[in-house]
Amino acid sequence: MSSVPGVIQPESVQSELVQPEVVQPKLVLRDSEALDVPAIQAIYAHHVLHGTSSFEIDPPSLRQMQQRREEVLALGLPYLVVERDGEVVGYAYASLYRPRPGYRFTIEDSIYLRDGCTGQGIGSLLLAALIERCAQAGWRQMVAVAGGAGAASIALHKRHGFELTGILRAVGFKFGEWRDCALLQRSLGDGDASLPTHEAGARSDVEVVPFKPALASDQATENSPTPHASR
Repeated sequence: MSSVPGVIQPESVQSELVQPEVVQPKLVLRDSEALDVPAIQAIYAHHVLHGTSSFEIDPPSLRQMQQRREEVLALGLPYLVVERDGEVVGYAYASLYRPRPGYRFTIEDSIYLRDGCTGQGIGSLLLAALIERCAQAGWRQMVAVAGGAGAASIALHKRHGFELTGILRAVGFKFGEWRDCALLQRSLGDGDASLPTHEAGARSDVEVVPFKPALASDQATENSPTPHASR
C-alpha cells in the first residue's frame, strides 16, 4: 500500500482490508404448532399443484391439513418445522406406513420445503431430527416413498442411511404422464436385531404381548354351543 512520506497512516488503513462476513439467516428447527398450519398448507399446496413428490391433484384445505397434523400427533409421532427469519420454510412428519397392526413398528417420513428453499440444508436438518425422534420413541423401520422417483429426494435419504429397496413403475399418473415411485428404507434403533418389549410412540408404556395363535381345540370350544342355549 502506498503512503505519504512522514505521515503515519491510521491503523485501519495500514491493516489488510477485511472482507465483510456474509451472515446466513439462522435456521430454527422446532416442533410444529397449530399456528404453523397455514404456512404448511401453502407449502404443500405448491407441491400438489406443481410437483410430483405428492400424487394428490387438488390441494387439501386448511382444515384437512389441521386434521392430518392432529392425527400424526395423536400417535406420538413428530411433526416438525424449520423457520428462517420467523417464517416456516419447510416441514416434516412421520406417519404409519400401513394401518394394520402388524406394521405398527414401521413408519413413513414426509418432507416438504417451500419453493426456492432447496439445496440449503433444510431437508437434511428435518430428516436427521425425524430419524432421531422416531428411533427414541421405539419405532424400528422408516420407509420413504419418493413420488416421481425424484433424484433429489433419493439422494437426501441415501445421505441419511436409507437404502433404495425398489422402484414401483408407473403407479402414478399426474400431469399427463405415468409416474414411478422409489422406495427407500432404513432401520431405527435396534431395527430387527431385537424384539420390541413396549409399543412405540403414544403407547410406549404398553408392553408388547406376543401373538398366540388359538389352538384348534380352543376354537372348537369357543364355537360349540352352550348346553340348552337357544340357537
